[in-house]
Amino acid sequence: MKNYICPFCESSVPIIQSTYREDKINFYNTGFNARDEPVYGNVLNVIKRHCPTCDEVSFVAIGEGNLGDICVPIYPTSLAKQFPEYIPEAIKEDYEEAYSIVNASPKASATLSRRCLQGMIRDFWGISENNLYEEINKIKDKVTASQWKAIDAVRSIGNIGAHMKKDINEIVNIEPDEAEKLLKLIELLINKWYIARYDEEELTESIVEIKEQKKEETRIG
Repeated sequence: MKNYICPFCESSVPIIQSTYREDKINFYNTGFNARDEPVYGNVLNVIKRHCPTCDEVSFVAIGEGNLGDICVPIYPTSLAKQFPEYIPEAIKEDYEEAYSIVNASPKASATLSRRCLQGMIRDFWGISENNLYEEINKIKDKVTASQWKAIDAVRSIGNIGAHMKKDINEIVNIEPDEAEKLLKLIELLINKWYIARYDEEELTESIVEIKEQKKEETRIG
């Protein structure tokens, strides 16, 4: 049984009759298949998913045939995750905007992911240099080797999104799925840096409170 991730609450929801609907919108019959069924050159699937956990319904349009490169969120309008309020607003804005254009303009999305990454390094690590290259080098000993390589790759790909190569006739393309992977890294770093730090502080503070409470109980007793 396949599952999908709810864009509202991130629950894993099984794709079954009560949670999944698909309506095909098609035009212009181009012929018939071996079973005498009509074949359409332009098909748009409107997929509706219901999450029993949060009771929200999401919609996405996916193309077939000549429209096979279409995959557009309808509601919510972006697949961006909703992060807690303690994540800096500027970082969330860049992340959400990058996600909103990941299909329409992957290069622009990659550039925004690069800016989002720079904002995170400056805010979380307190590092501000002349450029992102120098800032990334400053955190090399603060993150895992795999994270650092991926972070440097975001910088490089974001540069491709922002600038054409020296030969103006040669443009480096970035595909939507590639731009989306950059956003997945941004999500991972937000979780590893901000959310992990917040959870650790919450836990340690609660343990200290327990200790103080026990000391007070012992003193009173």
